[in-house]
Amino acid sequence: MSVQAYTPKLITALREGYTTRIFRADAIAGLTVAIVALPLAMALGIASGASPDKGLVTAVVAGFLISALGGSRVQVGGPTGAFVVVIFNVIAQHGYDGLLIATLLAGLILIAAGAFRLGQMIKFIPHPVVTGFTAGIAVIIASSQVKDFLGLSMAEVPAEFVPKWQAYIGALSSTSWATLGIGVGALAIIIALRKFAPKLPAFLIAIVVSSLAVALFNLPVDTIGSRFPDIPAGLPMPSLPDLSLTKITAVIPSAFTIAFLAGIEALLSAVVADGMAGTRHRSDQELIGQGVANIGSALFGGLPATGAIARTATNIRSGARTPVAGIMHAAFLLLFVLFAMDLMAFVPMAALAAILFMVAWGMSEYERFITFLRMPNSDRAVLLLTFGLTVLVDLTVGIAVGVTLASLLFMARMSEAVEVDSSGTQDTDLDSEDIHQRDALPQGVEVFRITGPFFFGVAGELLDTLRRVGQSPKVIILRMRLVPLLDASGVQALEEFIKQARIAGAKVVLSGVQPQPRSMLERLHLGSGSDKVFYAPDFARAQSLAVGLTEASKD
Repeated sequence: MSVQAYTPKLITALREGYTTRIFRADAIAGLTVAIVALPLAMALGIASGASPDKGLVTAVVAGFLISALGGSRVQVGGPTGAFVVVIFNVIAQHGYDGLLIATLLAGLILIAAGAFRLGQMIKFIPHPVVTGFTAGIAVIIASSQVKDFLGLSMAEVPAEFVPKWQAYIGALSSTSWATLGIGVGALAIIIALRKFAPKLPAFLIAIVVSSLAVALFNLPVDTIGSRFPDIPAGLPMPSLPDLSLTKITAVIPSAFTIAFLAGIEALLSAVVADGMAGTRHRSDQELIGQGVANIGSALFGGLPATGAIARTATNIRSGARTPVAGIMHAAFLLLFVLFAMDLMAFVPMAALAAILFMVAWGMSEYERFITFLRMPNSDRAVLLLTFGLTVLVDLTVGIAVGVTLASLLFMARMSEAVEVDSSGTQDTDLDSEDIHQRDALPQGVEVFRITGPFFFGVAGELLDTLRRVGQSPKVIILRMRLVPLLDASGVQALEEFIKQARIAGAKVVLSGVQPQPRSMLERLHLGSGSDKVFYAPDFARAQSLAVGLTEASKD
């Protein structure tokens, strides 16, 4: 067992030498992320069936621990949209104490997963399943905000998707035009700022403007103060929830769901961060850090937490260099919790609903969803079934059925890819695939050979190999003659590899691509007519093409 694999990235960053200049960059990034996280944490706390202060406590406590103990250099953690549905259901069934117990258990499960080196298992979750259930969660989140956005007069909103919309339609006549105006105005501000001034904190500006409008014109609009009149200021003292064997047994299934979602989203976010920042996370330590963070959040009465992709991306774009940026983000939020909680009372619920509409839109990954709809029927079926079950039945059912179906379809396709040679001869034409493939390579050209089906699990290995090369090559040849199958996850993996190579200044040549993989690549606009990748029928011509590309790069 490698000690380095279980060393938090904060310790690694400090050992490398931490200067005042780096701290300044981290502090600015932390403040920027805190401004983004502030309204988001409040909105997610309310959407989860809790209160806005619970979301802020989670962002402070879990955000600090994830950055301090995690395995990613620039990951930012806190409450996320993926948990909204699960948290709401757990609170409804087992009360808030039940949620705290489930979060504690989820933290222990995540620590165990990291200790048993299960961090690499994330690569085997097919992309259509991940896209299907995140899009499903997005639809559920958006649906849950219709009442507050329209200001509907409803005694109770049904939990199930279809009855919920039936109730909305029945209550449309009670729409509050003042509330709708505030919601539409906040939504318009966010969309306009994202398009014309993307560096400004759109969420915070929308909340400030809508709060001022409600206060100045004395509008009859529901606010956080009217909905939650007794919000405490500051952080509560840590304490254990009321534990009993009966409660623990009842919430164990929810704990596994929380742990699964936290692990999935945290590691996906860490992979995205690696691609943006050129870093490499430690997946097992990241799980351990997430586990400790969830235990800490539960002890302070907070919600489940995980790595947040949008906040992590903001952190990187703002110049973050080390995990100190994430710690500073938690520190700035703590200052707000300690000294400015009274200001939350003026925030309109419709403005928070507008923020959650934008969160749901971002989670939906509609472009990737549409891309998968162009894939073969098997991948499309996995996507739509996972999406449909997540929305109409249950999140855990959607994931379980999606992964099972994807696994069965993968095995079926693999059986079709196997050919039995009845002639008794063997393919001896392997001279272009032998161990001497590097002997004739010109300077500045690297070659990798892929053998067997290409799926999501290979992506990490390819990207790690690319990082280990050292000085970035000018041309990378991927030899794919022995790749019989490329599925939707494999296409996404290969697209990511090509993207990272292009960022590093390298051109990619695909050699000997078989018909099925070529067809899949064309569906994602990575075919022979694409300007992102080059094709060669065999390795010899790939080498000739690489020479030409290398010479062209010198001109």
